[in-house]
Amino acid sequence: MVARLPYVDPANAPPAVREALEALPPLNIFRLVAHAETALRPFLRLGGALLTRAALDARLRELAILRVAALSGARYEWVQHAAIAAAVGVADDQIAAVERGDIAADCFHDDERLVLAFTTELVEDVGASPATFERVAARFDARQIVELILTIGYYMMIARLMETTEIDLDEPAGTAVLGTDDRGRG
Repeated sequence: MVARLPYVDPANAPPAVREALEALPPLNIFRLVAHAETALRPFLRLGGALLTRAALDARLRELAILRVAALSGARYEWVQHAAIAAAVGVADDQIAAVERGDIAADCFHDDERLVLAFTTELVEDVGASPATFERVAARFDARQIVELILTIGYYMMIARLMETTEIDLDEPAGTAVLGTDDRGRG
């Protein structure tokens, strides 16, 4: 597969974009987003904040991201985040269950099933049902809920960018992408 858009070459990019790209793992997603020069750094800061500075448990975050990727058919997102999920402690059987769409599997505990159901509703229905939201609000505080919604939305956006542009797969970068909000600041 060849992407529908070329990737930004750091050597030919404006200085601020080049500086940011040179500080990041050389992933196609970053080189694609770099076309939106003024959005690159805010994109990186938001993604980095959601990945490294959120109160939401990293395992729950990664389960939500994997669910977004699975529902969106975003293979690139899946490949990258399956490795991150494993690195933060999501079990192989849980990753496999999300991939096959079995979000009620016995390998998940109640909070994980709740996050997966909430994510499903946000992706498929734009918002959570009153009953699901009530369950989420009884278990998580306002900060965690907002971070979860932002994470789901952020990765939905990325999935749509990847799928529309037919981004080429990269090898998983694993935890090298964590902390991208602090890289390339000028």
